[in-house]
Amino acid sequence: MSRLDDLRSEALSGGGENKIRKRHEEGKLTARERLHLLLDQETFNEMGMLVTHNCNDFGMGGRKIPGDGVVTGYGRIHGRQVYVYAEDFTVFGGSLSKAVADKISRLQDLSLKNGIPIIAIKDSGGARIQEGVNSLAGYGDIFFRNVKASGVVPQISAIMGPCAGGAVYSPALTDFVFMIDKSSYMFLTGPDVIKEVTHEDVTFEDLGGAAAHSRKSGVSHFVVSSEEKCLALIRELMTYLPQNNMSDPPRMVCTDPVERSDESLDTAVPSDSSKPYDMKLVIQSVVDEGKLFQVHEEYAPNMLVGFARMDGMPVGIVANQPAVLAGVLDTLSSAKAARFIRFCDCFNIPLIVFEDAPGFLPGIEQEHAGVIKEGAKLLYAFCEATVPRITVVTRKAFGGAYIAMNSKNIGADMNFAWPTAQIAVMGAKGAVKILFKREIAKDEDPESQRQLLIDEYNEMFNNPWVPAGMGYIDEVIKPHETRFKLISSLRILDGKRESMPPRKHGNGPL
Repeated sequence: MSRLDDLRSEALSGGGENKIRKRHEEGKLTARERLHLLLDQETFNEMGMLVTHNCNDFGMGGRKIPGDGVVTGYGRIHGRQVYVYAEDFTVFGGSLSKAVADKISRLQDLSLKNGIPIIAIKDSGGARIQEGVNSLAGYGDIFFRNVKASGVVPQISAIMGPCAGGAVYSPALTDFVFMIDKSSYMFLTGPDVIKEVTHEDVTFEDLGGAAAHSRKSGVSHFVVSSEEKCLALIRELMTYLPQNNMSDPPRMVCTDPVERSDESLDTAVPSDSSKPYDMKLVIQSVVDEGKLFQVHEEYAPNMLVGFARMDGMPVGIVANQPAVLAGVLDTLSSAKAARFIRFCDCFNIPLIVFEDAPGFLPGIEQEHAGVIKEGAKLLYAFCEATVPRITVVTRKAFGGAYIAMNSKNIGADMNFAWPTAQIAVMGAKGAVKILFKREIAKDEDPESQRQLLIDEYNEMFNNPWVPAGMGYIDEVIKPHETRFKLISSLRILDGKRESMPPRKHGNGPL
């Protein structure tokens, strides 16, 4: 018994009191402290506490610490089981040995077999150089399991320190990545190597900090100001997610009346179609308790994605944001929405789309950046999604953007439009310019003639009545009715069963 107590005590002390003290002085928590904050109180069960590395080179034979550089185990979040692991920077800088990789792989295997989410806390100096190819092989084992588990169990990564080199690919393969401002960073090659190879000077923060990855690269879905807030946000995210792809997302008791209407929605869309408005306010007026849990909030802000509840049931929200770039679709917003749609479809979360899209962003830069390919990702994601899918057109739905934003013809289950909706190939001004260029030029009063033709075009095409008459819109509704109509639709679609043709996998645009 005393031997066991000694080993446990040694494992719990990690790299020793001095290193733990240094972590606290830096304002950082230890691996186990992080796990205890993440999980419900007194629910953490550690696995592999006595595992040590098997390397004897470079003096490592005499430097063995029980547990090595990672703490692994399981516990509960809001009463639901999760597997968790946290890299321990106090032990060899949290570097990945073959023993560490085996502990993580074991946890991943259990997560997949038992259908339980897995959460990783990353804080590591990277591969353990003393172990050479063994360490690299360990990364391969982890990546392979990340991919096997994709779409089967939710996988979440929290970057709470360095994550460099090959280590970055495991979080990039998971569903959601959290980063801490001014405290965590991710990059393939560090500032020193970049300076040597490309002669560029860059800081750790500018190269791979939370701001860079949440606003520019899109690698990070969430950025927070502290470790405590990060762990609390992960706990909140888990309230929207199911245990696995075979179970439903967790439903809560709804205290927000289903019939609740917000009359302010009737005037939410400006009478001048060129003026912006905040789609986030529209969404908050419709969903339960006005709560929208945004994902990728700082990346491609002309598109809103996130989780909410309707009638207590989690839903995925995808919406154009007219307050940013007029809500236009471009390369970044299309890919952002596509990834979120695919996640929701993997895990049985219905999709609600709020549409106000004037089209795809034109220009040489966009074409050369692959707007065709990126827009195809959005189309592909919607077309293959089999969860309930509902669209509300609040204003503009022009051209390819109308099709791509969950239209009836790509499989939407219910399509609503507000009276302010404009659904056509393009806006009236552009259409008139193309259709009647010669006639207008010959007219004695071209401006009056142009306006007359614009009014006629709007009457004939640019409204919700024509597509409703053709069956492309199921119902034109008053804006204040939106909540009730959406919940009624979700209830009738609750038993939806649809599957794609048998195949190994599709070959969507990447």
